[in-house]
Amino acid sequence: MKVYLTLLVVSAIVAYVATPAMRHLAFRVGAVTAVRDRDVHKLPTARLGGVAIFLGIAAGILIAQNIPFLQPVYEASGAVWGVLAGAAIVCALGMADDIWDLDWMAKLAGQVLAALVMAWSGVQLVTVPIAGLTIGSSYLSLAATVIIVVVAMNAVNFVDGLDGLAAGMVAIGGSAFLTYTYVLARSASPGDYSSLATLILAVLVGGSIGFLPHNLHPARLFMGDTGSMVLGLMIAAAAIVVTGQIDPTVVSERERIPAFIPIVLPLMVVAIPLLDMTLAVIRRTLKGQSPFLPDAHHLHHVLLRSGHSHRWAVSVLYMWTAVLSFGTVSLVFLPARQSAVLLSVGIITALLVTFSPALRTRLSRGWRAAGDRARPLQRLTPEGHQQARHSADASGDTAQEAPDAAQPAGASAVPNASHPTVTPEEK
Repeated sequence: MKVYLTLLVVSAIVAYVATPAMRHLAFRVGAVTAVRDRDVHKLPTARLGGVAIFLGIAAGILIAQNIPFLQPVYEASGAVWGVLAGAAIVCALGMADDIWDLDWMAKLAGQVLAALVMAWSGVQLVTVPIAGLTIGSSYLSLAATVIIVVVAMNAVNFVDGLDGLAAGMVAIGGSAFLTYTYVLARSASPGDYSSLATLILAVLVGGSIGFLPHNLHPARLFMGDTGSMVLGLMIAAAAIVVTGQIDPTVVSERERIPAFIPIVLPLMVVAIPLLDMTLAVIRRTLKGQSPFLPDAHHLHHVLLRSGHSHRWAVSVLYMWTAVLSFGTVSLVFLPARQSAVLLSVGIITALLVTFSPALRTRLSRGWRAAGDRARPLQRLTPEGHQQARHSADASGDTAQEAPDAAQPAGASAVPNASHPTVTPEEK
């Protein structure tokens, strides 16, 4: 586990350091999100944060190839390079979309290409852990792989609507998934704990954590489609490796791990994004609209309209992700009855936090304080010091920073995205 934790830290550091550079680049190339009716941010905000996440992931994978412990992962097949190539494709696709706003057909074609590259490298759904079902047709296996990857990418993209939401949810769910894949690797091959799925999740969680301090409310930049697609593809890759390429019956007999967990846990990790996407498709279809038409009725919009502050709405969705993912993983460590009790308590607690105004008010005070204590992490970078020099009065409702030093000439009319706009509820 030390090796995977080391790679997680390396990916986090690279992503954290690369994020300010991506913000400067975003202003230079015009990758800036304007304020739209459905948005919750108050000022135009730089995108391309997902490139920093990808760089953290790539750094972890490149370093891992020089670690003897992980050599079996690289020698077994080219799957790890296929995953990295697929992530690079959607990263480039996301950059193009963040700069030029591609139409949905172009993005879908790029997503399918990335999924195909990954599948051709060996990351392909072969078996389903339900009664030992095997996908007999290679074409059907390829199609199932592409569908899973594309759905995962778009699910993360749908939920990426609040500062820190997508990165935090992937970090939480990915940590639970990482724990399970490590236990599974130890059980499936005693003496050799190297695992492609665990490697993918370690660098994914690291990249998400490294980006998160820059993306917490008020966000200094967004991950954009670049980040959401990279996160979705990596989660899908890990899920396919575990679900479709490891025989869970062997592990279940040896360690009493339920055989259905490989297919249930990935669903729990992205349960909130999948639910949000499903509701959006149903909602728009019933209205006779395109499923790809944006609106302001996602789960996070509903939470904001119900009285949750920005940070507290994010924390509620974090909590649901943690309850569902870690509750499922608890089946690996606890008897089924105890795990069911633990999961039930978690769901009841999450329901109270979500729908109890009194409890929400009390807990949100502590969460706001925690968010304030996290701000020094942003000031560690040169941009953070510049932000501190140009910050306005404590309320921050009307003041604006001086133009960003990285903005090109003629772009000073765009307000600086790092200005901490504070809503009345969060003061």
